[in-house]
This record gives sequence, C-alpha cells and structure tokens, in this order.
Amino acid sequence: MRDQILSHSKMCIQEGGTMLQRGMNFRINPKYSILLMSQRKNAPYQDAIHDDGITIEYEGHDIIKSEAAFPKLEDQPYKTKKGTLTQNGKFANAVEDFKNKGIEPEVVRIYEKLFDGTWSDKGFFKLIDYKYVPSGKRKVFRFILEEIEVDFENNETHIKKLKPHSRIIPSDIKRVVWERDGGKCVECGASDNLHFDHDLPFSKGGSSITVNNVKILCARHNLQKSDKIQ
Repeated sequence: MRDQILSHSKMCIQEGGTMLQRGMNFRINPKYSILLMSQRKNAPYQDAIHDDGITIEYEGHDIIKSEAAFPKLEDQPYKTKKGTLTQNGKFANAVEDFKNKGIEPEVVRIYEKLFDGTWSDKGFFKLIDYKYVPSGKRKVFRFILEEIEVDFENNETHIKKLKPHSRIIPSDIKRVVWERDGGKCVECGASDNLHFDHDLPFSKGGSSITVNNVKILCARHNLQKSDKIQ
C-alpha cells in the first residue's frame, strides 16, 4: 500500500518472503519488478523525485566489486564480463521494448529506505525511459519512472490512469514527520500498520511538500479518515 511504513523483514514478507538485498530486482515478482531507493545523505546512488511530484529518476547500479577494484570509477555496466545482462541491462531492455516494440511498460514497485530498518512503500510506477549519461569521469544509467494506478486481476496487469489523489511525499518530509510523530499513529499511539497520510489530500488543495500537511496514521485511523473525506 502506498506510503505504508515497513521494517525490512515486513517488506520481504509483503513480497512473498523474497529476501530483498539488492537495489534493482527485475521481475523478481512475475507481475512486476522492484527497486529499492534512498535519498539519504549517505546513499550510494543519486535517486530523485521530479518537481511534477509523480516522476522518479533512479540511478542504475555499479559494476560488482569482484569485477572492479573501484566500482565508482567505472562506467555502470549494461552487461557482465560473461556477457549476460546486468540489472541495468534488463531494465534498459524493458524500456527499449516499450518504446520500439509497442510492449506495455514495465510495472515497477518502489520501496524507499528512510532510516536503517525503516522503509516506505512508494507504490507502483511504469518504467518509461532511461538515459546513459556522464557523471563525473564515468557514465551512469538514469531510469525514469512515472507513478500509476495498477490492478492485478486474473493473472493480468492493468495499468490505469493516475487519479488526482496526491503527489509523492518527499523523502526529507517523511523523515521529519517520522521523528516528529515518534514513529507512532498520532491518533492512538499504535506502532504497527502505519502510513504517511496527507492531512488534506492533494486533490483538495493539500500539499506533499510541507510537514504541516503530513502525519503518521495507523491503518484503522487512515481508513476512518478516508471514509470521512469520501
């Protein structure tokens, strides 16, 4: 569920018990791929949310340490030294199939690391483009993903037009809100089944870029609030 707050273990359980250890996971789930992102100061890659509030730019991953002494000095690889596709290559190929063969865009679920042991489900996105661009003295992949509504029915994936419900809540806002609210529901003090919630929805004039309009709610109070708004 979008903006749900999870521990790493609960995130893995949510994905059917899959141990999510690397950042890029192409088709680790038969219905979608998974990306793990971070915008913390010590994050190893430069991930970003665009100003439109629905687009994420995700940096590809470095060559593995067994193939290079200093991965940050090497171009991010499309293939391994054995000639097989890296995760970069698999995601890039999916973009090429979408743009050149008319195949539906790859559906990607994104989880974001907020603190050690604390993650947030950012929801589902469609992979629509990528760039292979200079970054310092090397080249890196930059993958472009746009938020979507998605249904999984009868073993089929249906991408729907995004409803004007809200923008992506920026990472720094989530971290401030988490600390301000003590990692608990502001209504009952519950510390599990938590979500980041817009006090006033974006569709009704609320903002995602101010801590004053975001708070932590448990699933029960989040549902009660949604029922009142509807």
